[in-house]
Amino acid sequence: MLNIVWIILVVISSVFIMVSGKTDFTLVLQSGIESATELSLSLIGIMAFWGGFMEIAEQSGITEIFSKILSPIIKPIFPELKNDQSSKRAISMNITANLLGLGNAATPLGVEAMRRMNANNPDKSRATDSMATFVVINTASVQLVPVTTAVLRAKYGSEEPMAILPAVLASSLAALLVGLIVDRALRREKL
Repeated sequence: MLNIVWIILVVISSVFIMVSGKTDFTLVLQSGIESATELSLSLIGIMAFWGGFMEIAEQSGITEIFSKILSPIIKPIFPELKNDQSSKRAISMNITANLLGLGNAATPLGVEAMRRMNANNPDKSRATDSMATFVVINTASVQLVPVTTAVLRAKYGSEEPMAILPAVLASSLAALLVGLIVDRALRREKL
């Protein structure tokens, strides 16, 4: 379904570009392809780096340390994972990357956490409660240090790129709280 929507959007956009006559279609197409290629290459690099970091962290025991530090938070939020240390470690690494405001660097760690949780999922066609909760936490993206946003603000001339810190922290904590309340209220099975 998403593929069909994507094709429709591309066709409609292309028709409007050609009909408006304000822009050369081939220049717009070339510019879009260049931007997409640059973005893909930059994401591949960062995802490869964090994928490798996750593997090194796991083999060296760093993930176990983060898992123990975050255990008092993770246990009550993910009670279904009480015996799944592998998923808890991956969740810990993802939450840590989000707390540090590493943006796209948290993505491969989140994908790995979902893969590990899905390994024990009896119904692969449906997300477990833990998987849904994890999506809520990632969507809220609580950041103690919004590095990516601060770098962008500095790049575009902000004199105080970290001035957004209180607003980012307050809004992401509020989003997390509301998300977790709604998540618990909508659970299929009450704990």
